[in-house]
Amino acid sequence: MSKRRAVVGVMGAGEAATAEGLALAEELGECISSRGWVLLTGGRPAGVMAAASRGAARVEGHLVVGVLPDEGNGEERQSTAVLDLAVFTGMGKARNVINVLSADVVVICGGGGPGTASEAAHAINAGRPLILLAVPPVWRDFFCSLGKGVESASDVEECCRLIEARLRRV
Repeated sequence: MSKRRAVVGVMGAGEAATAEGLALAEELGECISSRGWVLLTGGRPAGVMAAASRGAARVEGHLVVGVLPDEGNGEERQSTAVLDLAVFTGMGKARNVINVLSADVVVICGGGGPGTASEAAHAINAGRPLILLAVPPVWRDFFCSLGKGVESASDVEECCRLIEARLRRV
C-alpha cells in the first residue's frame, strides 16, 4: 500500500490579486508539484487559485484539486481548466473550512481579502501549519500573533523549505 501524498493548500486573492502575487502563486504551484505534493486551491478561474494551478500543471504527474463554492450546475460551473479534481460543495464561502481541513499545510500567497483572511484564521484554529508567503506586514504581524504554527516566507524556495519541514512533523 502506498503512502498518501501530502496536500498543500494555496490560498490568496481572486480577482484582486496583484501581478506579484500571481507570479509567486504560479511559481509556488510548480514547486509544490515538482516535489510530488498535491496542490489544493479554491479552484476558481481567477487570481492565486488559477495561477497556482497553472504552475502545478506544468509538472508531469501533478495533481491539482479545487474545492469550489458552487454546486457545479449549469452556468455556475466555474472552475480552473487545469483542475484534475473539482469538488463542488454548494457551500459558498463556508467551503473555506473544507479547503483548510483538507490540507496538511496551508499557504497564504500574497495576501488577499476577507475570504483569504478567514482561511488563515481557520488554519490557526484547526492547528494546521500556516505559511504566509510575501503577505503585507500587517497580515504577517496579525496572524503570527494569533498562534503557534504560523511562519513567514519571503520567496517560493523559502516557502517550500518551510512546507517540507512542516510535513516532516505531520
